[in-house]
This record gives sequence, C-alpha cells and structure tokens, in this order.
Amino acid sequence: MERAELTNEQVLKRDIPWEHYMSTKLISGTCLQHLRRYDHKQESERACLLDEDGPAYIRVFLNILRSISKEETVEYVLALIDDMLTTHPNRAALFYDKSLSGEDIYEPFLRLLWKGNWFVQEKSCKILTHVVSARPKLKNGMLPNGEASNSKSKLTSTHDVLRGLVDWLCSQLRNPTHPNCSVPTAVHCLSNLLKEPFVRTLFVQADGVKLLIPLISPASTQQSTQLLYETCLCIWLLSFYDAAVDYLSTTRVMPRLVEVVKSSTKEKVVRVVVMSLRNLLAKGAFAAQMIDLGLPQIVQNLKAQAWTDEDLLDALNQLEAGLKDSLKKLSSFDKYKQQVLLGHLDWSPMHKDPMFWRENINNFEENDFQILRVLMTVIDTSTDTTALAVACYDLSQFLQYHPSGRIVVADLKAKDRVMKLMNHDNAEEPEGPGRLQAINLGALGEVEQAGRRGMTWPVNSLASRRTVSEVHAAIVDEIAEVLKRPARSSQAPIEVKL
Repeated sequence: MERAELTNEQVLKRDIPWEHYMSTKLISGTCLQHLRRYDHKQESERACLLDEDGPAYIRVFLNILRSISKEETVEYVLALIDDMLTTHPNRAALFYDKSLSGEDIYEPFLRLLWKGNWFVQEKSCKILTHVVSARPKLKNGMLPNGEASNSKSKLTSTHDVLRGLVDWLCSQLRNPTHPNCSVPTAVHCLSNLLKEPFVRTLFVQADGVKLLIPLISPASTQQSTQLLYETCLCIWLLSFYDAAVDYLSTTRVMPRLVEVVKSSTKEKVVRVVVMSLRNLLAKGAFAAQMIDLGLPQIVQNLKAQAWTDEDLLDALNQLEAGLKDSLKKLSSFDKYKQQVLLGHLDWSPMHKDPMFWRENINNFEENDFQILRVLMTVIDTSTDTTALAVACYDLSQFLQYHPSGRIVVADLKAKDRVMKLMNHDNAEEPEGPGRLQAINLGALGEVEQAGRRGMTWPVNSLASRRTVSEVHAAIVDEIAEVLKRPARSSQAPIEVKL
C-alpha cells in the first residue's frame, strides 16, 4: 500500500519491536515499561494512563521521534499522538506540563514536516497545529514550555514553529505533495492557525493569500463543501488584518464570494461568507464592488430563507444595513474607480456623462494619477475590444476636462500607445469594435484642438470614417501636433510614472 494512503487504524495494527530498541539503547527501560502499558490497549485504558501520568507518555513519544528514524516506527508514534489528540483535543495541553519545560516539544515534528513521506508530513502538521494552538498565554515574561522571552535557549521558539508551519502549508498549496490530500490538509490547518495575528502576518508575507482565491467556488460534494467552508473561514480570519484586506482588494475574491453566497445552500458556508462580506464592507472600495455585483438583492433573497443560525441572521441584518448606508454615501467616482481598477470596463452611463467628468476630474490626480495609469495599462495589454474602446474614450475625456491633461497625457507617451492600437485585429471592420476604438482614439487629438479653441468636442466627429485604416493618419498626426506643442509657462511639468 502507498504510504500516502495509510490510515491511523492500519498503522496502529503494527507490532513494533520495542524490546529490540531497548537492547540497542535507543530507548530506556522506563520508556519500555510505559510503552508496554500503553501499546495496543483500548482507548479507555489509554485515557486512564494519560490522566494518571500524561506528561510521561509525551516524553516517551518525543524521545522515540528523536532517537529512532525507522519509517514504520515514526509513523506508528505519530499515529499514537494523532489518535490521542483527535479523540481528546485538550490533551495538547500535556505538552506544556512543567515537567517538560526542558524538552523541545516542537523540533521533532517541525523536522519531519520536510523529511518524511506524506503520512508523516500530514500527521506532523496536524499535531504541530494542535499543540502550538494549545500553548498557554504569555505570562510573567515566560513563553510556553518554560522558555523566557529574553533567554538564549536553543529550544525551538513558537515563532520558529509558526514560521515553519506557514512555509510548509504555502508550499503544499503551491505544489501539493499529495494530489488529493495536500490542499484540504493545508486549508484545514490554516483555518485554525490564522486565528493568531502573527500567523496572518506570516501568511501575507509568504504571498499566501492569492493561493486561497482559486479555492473559492461553489461546491458540489461533501468533501468540497468542507474545503470551501474552511477556505472561506480563512478569508474571514484574514479580513481582520489590514494588510491582508489590502491584498484581497487587488484580487477577484469579491465576485467569488458573492457567487458562493448566492448559490450555496449549506448554512455554515453562507454564514462564514456573509460574515466575511460584513467585515470587508467598510474597507477600501469593497462596498462599490458589492453593489455592482448585486449583493443588496442577494441579501434580500437570503433573508427570505428559513435559516436557523442566529449568527447568520444577525450578520445578514448588519450587512443589509451597511449596504444601504453605502448606497447613500457611494459617489459615482468610487464606482468608476472600482470599475477601472478591476478592469471591468463597459459602457455604463458615467463614462459619457459630462457632469461626471466636470465634478470628478480632480480626483484623477489621486495616487500619482493611478486611474489614468491603469487606463493606459488597459490600452497596452487588454484584448477586450469593449474595454479598449472605453479606456480610449475615458482618456480622451481626461484630456478634455483636466487643465493639465495635455501635459499628463504627453508624459504617458499616448502617441506610441495609439499607434500600437492601429494594428488591432478588428482594424478593417467598418462597423466593428476596431472602428469604435478609432473614433475614441481620435478624441485625443480632437479634444485638445477643441479645448484650445474653447469649443465643445463633437463626440461623433469621426463617424463618417469607415475603417481604422482611414482614420489612422489623421489621429496620429493630430496627436503628434498636440503633444509637441510647448506647455504654457504657467504650467509646470507633471511627472507620471508607469
């Protein structure tokens, strides 16, 4: 049987040659006595032994893992410990008994995370997660296991353990050791460890947040439902950490969460997603995104269902109230900014609304003209003809309405970018998106000309042109003419960095 497919039950059926280990001085006589009393006994008998002298058995297990490297024996001891903690999770406190203050309770498991087969790795990870999560609170300058906060002890520190665990868990999410078990195991452990602020910091630093996003999708089986629940639980825990929220704002986590909450019927999944949405609502531009995704109506639909979980009902009420408040406060520029930053450019009314541009043109200066730079990135990289057309149109509007638009656009090297679009696949389609792009790009020249003459720019002035090829020369020549004109002396150059 493959090691990865082993179960605790199968491993614990083995007969381990403890007497041989004692004769070769790998274990002591006292250790052998404890093993004879504990090995192959019923769970109730083992429970009595652990109640009577639990720390002594922990010491025996740790000594074996340090002294014996035979794979079958290591697997056996890990199965014993895992079985003990699974049956009674509070047994993890035994590792912190005063009698073990000189023992390095973490090192054996931390070492095996990277050196063993999948069974060994999985058990070591789960045991470490149990044990480190059960450590006592910091008190009187003492860390768990008797290590002073200012000591030079060589015992593995709690921070070292958490750092090692996070590194291993991220490695499993990136490159799974086991095709079916690595990701569920990693997410399960993270859903416990991320309760700690220090682990959230480590996880963000390890660039782990992005590894969770693809896992947020509607589930179809019981196993996938549990994975989805624990993944969303991780997102909820991360929503309490600003650095993680900042990263989440750059991902597609919101559409995924909304899709899950809209389609899931599992109450615990809905609860943790709604609680995540509630936390994210007041942060960054998430409110605008939620509204654009139709979350207010989804919340109404959810409230109409017969949920029994009081936490879920409270969270739904809070989310509904927060969304209503956001709808009142949300400016049109917030919605526009969210649309641009996420690359979801379409012909929504604000793009062609002159009042929107007049009232919000100064907002484009935020963060070193961030919105403008993103629009230029869309023009450079997008393959979506609608997004290209909208980005070009918005760039022309900026040039028309911003007093220094000509200088800013010149610094962005607009002419070069325009010329690249002239080779677009749809360039020869008379009525296709390519022609629309040409009309919008032409605005870069015509808007400036109209602006200088105090005129209103005619949006459809190139409508008589039939193809991009026909307008190519006029557009490029006009932009070149506009951009080479010297700025007025009263205007200082504006640096726009890409």
